[in-house]
Amino acid sequence: MNDLVRQHTALSDTDLEWLHMLVSEWQLLSDLSFADLVLWVPTLDGTRYVSVAQMRPNTGPTSYQDDMVGHLVPRGRRPLLDAALDEGRIVREGDPEWREEVPVRVESIPVRREGRVLGVIARNTNLLTVRTPSRLELTYLQSASDLAQMIAAGAFPFPGQQVDMDASPRVGDGLIRLDADGVVTYASPNALSAYHRLGLASDLVGQHLGTITADLAPSRGPVDEALVKLASGWAPRETEVEGNGGVIQLRAIPLKPKGTRIGSLVLCRDVTELRRRERELITKDATIREIHHRVKNNLQTVAALLRLQARRMDSDQGREALNEAVRRVGSIAIVHETLSQNLDERVEFDDIADRVIAMVAEISPGKVDCRRLGRFGILDAEVATPLSMVLTEILQNALEHAFAPGERGTVEVSAARSGTRRDDTRLLITIVDDGRGLPEGFDPQRAGNLGLQIVRTLVVGELGGTFDMVAGESGGTKVVLDVPASPLK
Repeated sequence: MNDLVRQHTALSDTDLEWLHMLVSEWQLLSDLSFADLVLWVPTLDGTRYVSVAQMRPNTGPTSYQDDMVGHLVPRGRRPLLDAALDEGRIVREGDPEWREEVPVRVESIPVRREGRVLGVIARNTNLLTVRTPSRLELTYLQSASDLAQMIAAGAFPFPGQQVDMDASPRVGDGLIRLDADGVVTYASPNALSAYHRLGLASDLVGQHLGTITADLAPSRGPVDEALVKLASGWAPRETEVEGNGGVIQLRAIPLKPKGTRIGSLVLCRDVTELRRRERELITKDATIREIHHRVKNNLQTVAALLRLQARRMDSDQGREALNEAVRRVGSIAIVHETLSQNLDERVEFDDIADRVIAMVAEISPGKVDCRRLGRFGILDAEVATPLSMVLTEILQNALEHAFAPGERGTVEVSAARSGTRRDDTRLLITIVDDGRGLPEGFDPQRAGNLGLQIVRTLVVGELGGTFDMVAGESGGTKVVLDVPASPLK
């Protein structure tokens, strides 16, 4: 719609925003009218109309099989559009049109904002299935007529009221019509069922909806007065009411077709099962986070025990082996700690990488400078856990073997993403040091070092990536990892 309006019309950004508000709400008008809606806006030179939006009803058959958005119509071809635009009134004159052997009643509703008519809504009703209307259909049509008059007067949509139509109740979910005093004059079967879920044992018609709703909801002190006012339809608001084990969602729409409030529409939907499932998911998420937290605590306990045992070792080789195990366990604990703070099983790996680098760098404090370049980004837990161990092993290997005791140097960890879609995005990781380099004839794919065995197993076997260790361009050693950024299917 933005492109069409800016390309063909003279409407301002504030006018366009008003049209967006209207389009976000007009499913309501379409469903109440049992009709298709097409929004026509006059072009910049005033000689044509361009259709910028279209809506089909959920309550009846469509009268347009084709998409009308983007069509241009010369002024004069559709007299009802001209009359509504020029006279600023709803136009219903004329005989039904025939489209593909289907009779269609056409009406035009001017869209007004601050006294100016921005465009015209063409309301097209398929008459092929017309029959004697029921009480529900008559209520729908009367409510649609009131809303149409409010659009023509510039009183609908309500400024400042952004509605999420995907989450808000719809006409078919349940509709209640109130008079000016808030008394129910009609309640659809779905609306009545929703209130029965709250514990209502009688009919709704003739009852004051605000009072009934407040009586059914648990007492909440001063809030009850606000609930009474909202359910009475005095202002455009949304809320949820919970009682008797049920939850219903309410949306109030004041009706002011001639500037004076004559009543209200209240749309309602039973969301009991939806809220129950949401609570279950919240509970499950909390449980998963608690599990990660406990795993992290257990791993830290294991690391503390290994560290304690290392201090009691007489063998330097044994003590170093235990310290390496401490760092391996610590790298896994860092991932679980991060997961315990998230709502899903995905983590920002840059923070994990920085913590792993700091943890490993402790074995050579003040001698070798370790730093990260680039971004790893967000990774799934199935990738983050083995990758943190891989990073730990490679950094340990570099700090232990690339530099002599007391020698100063630098280790850089670089990360970059490649690919466009999440499923095939890959992560290229390079670890470069300026140390003594690789020994003659060294083969990283065959080396028996435990750390390199762990790296090969995790990178190739678990992550499905590649691993190589080569001489650096200006001395030292370069390790190159190419792994998928998403877990293997």
